[in-house]
Amino acid sequence: MNKIVLITGATSGIGLACARKFAENGDRLILTGRKEQQLAAIRQELIARGAEVVTLTFDVRNREAAEQALNGLPREWKEIDVLVNNAGLALGLEPEYAGDFQDWETMIDTNIKGLLTMTRLIVPGMVERNRGHIINIGSVAGDAAYAGGNVYCATKAAVKVLTDGLRIDVADTSVRVTNLKPGLVETNFSNTRFHGDAERASNVYKGIKPLTGDDIADVAVYASNAPEHVQIAEVLILATHQASGSVIVRK
Repeated sequence: MNKIVLITGATSGIGLACARKFAENGDRLILTGRKEQQLAAIRQELIARGAEVVTLTFDVRNREAAEQALNGLPREWKEIDVLVNNAGLALGLEPEYAGDFQDWETMIDTNIKGLLTMTRLIVPGMVERNRGHIINIGSVAGDAAYAGGNVYCATKAAVKVLTDGLRIDVADTSVRVTNLKPGLVETNFSNTRFHGDAERASNVYKGIKPLTGDDIADVAVYASNAPEHVQIAEVLILATHQASGSVIVRK
C-alpha cells in the first residue's frame, strides 16, 4: 500500500535522497524545508517521475509555522503514515568553552526542539489510527563525543534518547519508531558546519570513501517496508573505513 511520507529538511542531502527513494517506492510525499524555490524545483522533478508531492515551506524551529502548515494540508493528505525527522545540522567545531552561542541555539532548536515539534504534531494521529512509523535521523555522534563535537553530539544523543522514549510510549500500539545513525555522509553537512568554507569542508572526506545520502535513504525505505510485525529500532551506518565517530582510517 502506498504511504503518505512527510520528510523534513527535504531540500538537500539525506532529506532529498529520502524524497527520491520514497518516490521510487511509490509513496506520496509531503516535503518540508525553508527554501521555497528549491522545494518547488524538487516537486517538479518528482512529479515528472510520476510521484504525488505536496510541499510545505517552514522552519521546524518555528512551532506556530509548522502547526499552521500541517493544519493547512488537504484532508486527503492529513493521515501521514511515515514521518522522517531529518532536518538537522552541525555548526562549528570549536572546544566547548569557546563555542558560539548562536550556533548552539540553532543546533538545539533544530535538532531537538524541531524534532519534538514535528513528533508532537503528527504522532497523535498515528496513535489514534493505530498505524504509522517515525524515522529519526540521528548520528554516530550520538553514541560518543568527538573532539569539537560537544553540543552537536549532545543533540544527537538527545535524538537517540527521545527515539527510545517514544518507542516505549507507543509500544502498546502498532506505531513503529526507528533511529538511523549515519557516520560520514558526503552532503552539504560539513559546508554548513564550517559556515560555507568549502575547502575546509572537503577535507573532512579526504582519504576515505564516505557514505552518500542515497545509502541512508535506502535504509529508511527498507525500514518502512518491513513487515508490520518487524520494527527496525536502530541502525548504525558507517563507511567501510570508519569504525566510530572518532576512528576513521584515511588512505
